[in-house]
Amino acid sequence: MQKLTFEAIILIHDNVIKPNELQGQAPHKSIEAIIGRVINRINYALINDIFDLSACYASYIAQGHVFNDANKRTVFASMDTVLAINGILLEYDTEEAGNMIIKIVLNQIDEKYIAEWLRKLNNQI
Repeated sequence: MQKLTFEAIILIHDNVIKPNELQGQAPHKSIEAIIGRVINRINYALINDIFDLSACYASYIAQGHVFNDANKRTVFASMDTVLAINGILLEYDTEEAGNMIIKIVLNQIDEKYIAEWLRKLNNQI
């Protein structure tokens, strides 16, 4: 499985943020910590497939809130990028996807829920 690097997450963020929004990383927040948490889940065999991996990135980026702005867009784009670099291209309903990302940020759903949602979307193609 292809994973996202520190640099990839920053690049994703830089591609989704608009010029008039507050740029850069939030103080005292760490993208490296997010990557470390994902790697730990992989090392402890808690990631079973690409959907688990994608959901894991989404959950940890959402919880980390590491950027000054555009965090939710970065969450979605990172989640979708993990799938894409591993050969999975999904079609999303914009409103549904936006609501899922908001629920992740608010801790109303967990990564297992997101992984199942992504699997269902994949099965609809």
